[in-house]
Amino acid sequence: MIDFWLAAGLLLLVALGFLLIPVLRGRRAQREEDRTALNVALYQERVAELQVQQEEGVLSSAQLDSGRAEAARELLADTEGAEAERVSRLGKPLPLVAALLVPVLGFALYMHFGASDKVELTREFAQPPGSLVEMTSRLERAVKAQPDSAEGIYFLARTYMAQDRPADAAAMFERAVGLAGRQPELLGQWAQALYFAGNKHWSPHIQALSDEALKLDPKEVTSLGLKGIAAFEGERYQEAVDYWKRLLTALPADDPSRSALEGGIARAADKLLQNGGKLTETPVVSAKSATLSVRVTLSDALKDKVLPTDTVFVFARAVSGPPAPLAVKRVTVADLPVDVELTDADAMMPQLKLSNFPEVQLVARVSRAGQPTAGEWIGRSQPLPSNVTARQALTIDSPDK
Repeated sequence: MIDFWLAAGLLLLVALGFLLIPVLRGRRAQREEDRTALNVALYQERVAELQVQQEEGVLSSAQLDSGRAEAARELLADTEGAEAERVSRLGKPLPLVAALLVPVLGFALYMHFGASDKVELTREFAQPPGSLVEMTSRLERAVKAQPDSAEGIYFLARTYMAQDRPADAAAMFERAVGLAGRQPELLGQWAQALYFAGNKHWSPHIQALSDEALKLDPKEVTSLGLKGIAAFEGERYQEAVDYWKRLLTALPADDPSRSALEGGIARAADKLLQNGGKLTETPVVSAKSATLSVRVTLSDALKDKVLPTDTVFVFARAVSGPPAPLAVKRVTVADLPVDVELTDADAMMPQLKLSNFPEVQLVARVSRAGQPTAGEWIGRSQPLPSNVTARQALTIDSPDK
């Protein structure tokens, strides 16, 4: 921020110069006016003395005229080059008062309407966080600076969950739903946060959210997992097995959570058999992994407006889903044009994978500050199936608004 305030200080000095320079010039003009008035007074005094001497008989009429002419020449010589009299309509105190008020009012208006907090956040996001606590602090300030950013609120909610703060996460998921709409993934994660915030107490609200999520998307992974957990805790082991097997079909074949989920299914089945129940088998179908190939280029009109070191984020996001990217790759402008592959392995979160969403949009963003959610230039594709195999062309050609 030091260079920012230095630049602001220089601009302030320039602004004050426009106010103070006329005042200083006015003072100089006033000094010239005062000197001219003094010379005129001396001339008049000299002429009066000559007239007195002429009346007393000391000077003749010719000598009087000669003395007057000499006094007049001296007056002209003393006033030659003096500037014309200036009359200020504003008065002298007003520019000085303005010079004092301009920086004070400017600072006050900037602190109220300005974006110093966003400037500082941009600088911080350009550097990797040192800890989860630091990342949380950044996201909290980002949400405060941009309260209408569904992406920022969503990432903050996920961070709260990682810090075992489900009540705070639930409040953020609720805000994200209000901004991004009632998308099944958001509803499922909101229900999950409420469940853990309520000490694993299943409520009608949680039931309604998870039911709505699964109605919108029968493969919504968070709701399937949550309902399986609630059924297991309630000793409804057949329901737990059914929900978790449905979850298995929604997860990619290489998902690292599959082994833990299969272990949970086995424990629920054992509990059911120990209680004298009979397990109803449900076939498990392995999910396929998704891969998107994309060639990213920069339009000719932007080549002189970017720097080789500017960061380029290439990502895919769901057309109908959470605002968070599903898969992300990071390159620089110097790498363009570049061929990129986005797969389930590039997912930012295990439950948000390309293969879980039927339609996605490809996005490439140039961000000089290294911030994935905001930048200077952007390119977007039309909605396309997540299982498309043909290589896609993506051009960065528009301002990032």
